[in-house]
Amino acid sequence: MTHFSRKMAAYFALTKPRVIELLLITTVPVMILAQRGIPNLWLVLSTLIGGALSAGSANAFNSIIDADIDKIMSRTQKRPLVTGELSKVSAIVFATAIGVFSVVWLGFVVNSWLSALLALSAELFYIFIYTLLLKRRTPQNIVWGGAAGAVPVLIGFSSVTNSLSWSALVLFLVIFLWTPPHYWPLSMKYKNDYETAGVPMLPVVRDQVSVGKQIVWYAYAYVLSTIALVPVATMGWVYAITALVSGLWFIIESHLLLSQAKKNEVAKPMRLFHISITQLTILFIAIGVDPILYFAIN
Repeated sequence: MTHFSRKMAAYFALTKPRVIELLLITTVPVMILAQRGIPNLWLVLSTLIGGALSAGSANAFNSIIDADIDKIMSRTQKRPLVTGELSKVSAIVFATAIGVFSVVWLGFVVNSWLSALLALSAELFYIFIYTLLLKRRTPQNIVWGGAAGAVPVLIGFSSVTNSLSWSALVLFLVIFLWTPPHYWPLSMKYKNDYETAGVPMLPVVRDQVSVGKQIVWYAYAYVLSTIALVPVATMGWVYAITALVSGLWFIIESHLLLSQAKKNEVAKPMRLFHISITQLTILFIAIGVDPILYFAIN
C-alpha cells in the first residue's frame, strides 16, 4: 500500500464508517416513507452523501477528543490517531472541512436548510454534549448520546418534505430508545477497558443484573415506539407484522441476557448487540417496503 493510499484509508477510518453505515441504513427507508413511494434517486444519493459527511465529521471529532481513551482500550488501539498514521492537526482540519461541506451540501444541493440545520445540531450535540460533557461523567452518557444518532431519520424525512411531522418524531424516538439496549451489551463485553479508561459506562458502575434490567426496560419501550408508528404514520400490515415479530424477538433476547445476568452467566453479551443491528435493519426495510406496496396496490 502506497503512502497516499494509507493516508486515505486512515482518514476513512477516522470517520468510523461502520457507524455511518448503520445510520444510513435508516435514512433511505425514511425517505421512501416520507415520499410514500420512491423519491428522486439523485435526492436520495445527495442526502446520503451529506448525511455520511456530517456523521463522519462528528465521529472524527469524537476520535480526536477521545484519543487518550483509545490508547487504553484494546478495541480502539488501531485507530489512526493512536497509531500515529494521522496527526491531531490534520485530523481536526479534515473533520472541520467535511463537517462544513456537509452543511453546505445539504443546504444547496439537497435544497433543504432544515436538513442542514439538523445535521449541524446533531454534530454539535455529539461533540460538545455527548463527547465532552457526558461521556466521562455519567453512566447515562449513551442514553443522551443516542439523540445525535437518531437525527439521521429526521434528515432523511426533511430532505423529502422540507418539514417534520409526528411520523418523523416517532422515528426519532425509535432510534433514541434502541440505542441503549444496543450499546450496553457492547459495554458489558468491554467493561474492563472502560473501567481502565475511566469511562463510567453503565456496566462499569452497576452490576450485571441492574444493567440487564435496564436493557429489558428499554427494549420494551423501544418496541412500543415501533408499534406507535403504525397509527401515527398510517403503516400497513407488512410493517405492523414485522414490528411485532421482530420486536418480540428483541424482547425475548433481552430477557435471556437478564436471565443469564441473574445467574452470573453472561458469557456472550455481544449476541444481543448483533441481534439489535439485525432487528433494526429488518424493521427499517419494512418501513421502506410498506409504502411501496401500498402505492402499488392503490
